[in-house]
Amino acid sequence: MKNNLRIISSNDGSHTIYREDIDEHYHSIHGSIQESIHVFIEAGLKTFIEHNKKKEFNILEIGFGTGLNALLTNQEIIQLKKVVNYHTLEPLPIDYSLIKNINFKKINSNVFSQIHNLKWDYNHTINNYFNFLKKKIRLQDYNSKIKYDIIYYDAFGPNSQNDMWTIDVFEKLYSLLNSRGFLVTYCAKGQVRRDLKSVGFKMERLPGPIGKREMLRANKI
Repeated sequence: MKNNLRIISSNDGSHTIYREDIDEHYHSIHGSIQESIHVFIEAGLKTFIEHNKKKEFNILEIGFGTGLNALLTNQEIIQLKKVVNYHTLEPLPIDYSLIKNINFKKINSNVFSQIHNLKWDYNHTINNYFNFLKKKIRLQDYNSKIKYDIIYYDAFGPNSQNDMWTIDVFEKLYSLLNSRGFLVTYCAKGQVRRDLKSVGFKMERLPGPIGKREMLRANKI
């Protein structure tokens, strides 16, 4: 897959990666960092903390990719002084020889290198607030005794990765969540919203990041 990938700059000055074989970017070309903060940190992490008194909680990320969502979560969680157990799935990791050339501006470069070079399928403690596990596995093959409070759903879009946007997948995601947990995703397609609702989620349509009109938050009530 390495030959299909190239680094490009997004509109906020941070990098993203373009995957040629499926004509997809790992982040928004309107701004990698602004998109991740808007969708996953503001609508996901911060919203959960505002409405819950838990001092420790679990996040599952679908699509580790460049590691940007993990980096931003680590950065935020230190300031909030909450403990997060962060599990991320990625069946096709990006080679570090490419990753090391990515510029995410002011994000801690030492943590960036650390999370990419840590062993897969092992639990790691990054600091007092951020416990980290990355697994080289497809969501469809993943089983967990742990239930999650937030799911960051960051798979490629339905047009290029339609097997990640099926009712079977949404049923699995629903089962992986704790009661009152939720899923956040940049994708707001009508069929995705209807299918998430059909498996039991209560849907919220939220303003999207720059370049997108809407995003979704799917709540397990």
